[in-house]
Amino acid sequence: MKITDVRTILLTGPCTNDPYLSEARKLRSAAFIEVITDGDHTGIGETYAGYFCPETVPSIVEFFKSILIGQNVDNIPELWQRMYHCGNFWCRVGLGAIVLNGIEAALWDLKGKLLDQPVHALLGGAKYDRLPCYATGGPSNYPKDKLAGKIDHYFSLGFKGIKVGAGSFTSDHGKEWYMPMDPQAAADFEADKWAFMRNHAGDDAWLMMDGHMGNNASATWTLEVATAVAKAIEPFTPFFLEEPLHYTDPWGYAELCKATIVPIAGGECLTASYEWKVFAEQDCFDIGQPDASFTGGIGEFMIVAKMMAEKGRKIATHAWGAGGSLMQNVHCGFAAPNTCMLEIAPDYAGLHADVIDGGLIIKDGHVLPPDRPGFGVILTDEIKARYPFQPGTGEFNSVPGKILST
Repeated sequence: MKITDVRTILLTGPCTNDPYLSEARKLRSAAFIEVITDGDHTGIGETYAGYFCPETVPSIVEFFKSILIGQNVDNIPELWQRMYHCGNFWCRVGLGAIVLNGIEAALWDLKGKLLDQPVHALLGGAKYDRLPCYATGGPSNYPKDKLAGKIDHYFSLGFKGIKVGAGSFTSDHGKEWYMPMDPQAAADFEADKWAFMRNHAGDDAWLMMDGHMGNNASATWTLEVATAVAKAIEPFTPFFLEEPLHYTDPWGYAELCKATIVPIAGGECLTASYEWKVFAEQDCFDIGQPDASFTGGIGEFMIVAKMMAEKGRKIATHAWGAGGSLMQNVHCGFAAPNTCMLEIAPDYAGLHADVIDGGLIIKDGHVLPPDRPGFGVILTDEIKARYPFQPGTGEFNSVPGKILST
């Protein structure tokens, strides 16, 4: 078997079937990478860059393509190292590493198909019979009766864990986001919301909150705000508080971890083990959140998981790409010895449902180890035709002069 081509497939489709998340986001884009061979099998990988800046992906894939032509997948770490070193001046971290992640994932998928084994088996085997998972629910839809309906909706899908965003979102009179930036106002708002959620969901539910780096269009949470919020929600036993600070402040993350008993999670925006090392060595996260479509590669994901384990920390996969991204994270989550939770896109639409080949099974709030060869994803000509790419459908943080409308 020899690699004959490497190509990018950009797609656009409905973001989700979730009626609550759909209020905020209608369309999503995705970037898949296919590794073509002279045999019967094609490797499929996804880079999470396709959700944000899909138009940038094809040219970067083309840059690395010639390194793979004529090669096999006997030694994927060696192929990754060749590509990574070739981009040494510009992809040690950042976009180059993120796109490289999708290429390397396709190599692992191809190898799994050739050997008729799931990728987690190639990474040392599943460490668990099942793993807890949560429905990643996007914003806190308000008013509160709508938030209650959102929680009930995810429970009806079989989830026992739910994550919602800090602040609130209402679409009753247009898109209206509320994200308090004053420490006391933020603490009071989140404590009131958490009291409501815990009372409605019950003591046994795994509840999480995403700070989205404390972002709104003009500011981010300070350490003072994040600390006030974390202390205020302590009585409601969050499973974790995610991304309460910006990633330009590892020192703030380290201080926040010391200031609260709420587990602080983060890392979805970090790329390559080098960037992760900066945060791990300062004990910035109680729970790391590497993403096997963003961190830099499947191998890099496993290095990050080991790095966190050596610091006595757990990991909880991040997975908000399309179906390839989700399955890459599920396989890596099962292969890592310190995984405590998997993120799952609930009530998902076609770029998940049509791409995942039946291997994602959730029972009693837990994911079972996938058994399909490779990652268990497909990308037929019919799927490609069904979801033609629409330029401009990548997501971004809205700012004056560039407002997200899809």
